Amino acid sequence: MDFIIIILLKALEIYSYILLAYAFMSWIPGLYDTFVGRLVIWLVRPILLPFRNLRLQFMGLDWTVFIVMIVLNLAYRFLYYWLIVL
Repeated sequence: MDFIIIILLKALEIYSYILLAYAFMSWIPGLYDTFVGRLVIWLVRPILLPFRNLRLQFMGLDWTVFIVMIVLNLAYRFLYYWLIVL
């Protein structure tokens, strides 16, 4: 059971880096058209779409990625706590 939780923790960590790359790619619009850009978009869109319905675009910024990263961080902490306690 511990092994599965450790794998999930690593997957969450890697996914948070992919989200960070997605956020940085928005600063350079041409990056979305590259192979890596399309791959990152393909990996990130399924998670971002439910949060886009929350209308987190205000003050000229899209806060969706930030909120998703907070949710991933909470999931990471929950799994880590579960690994330590159990």
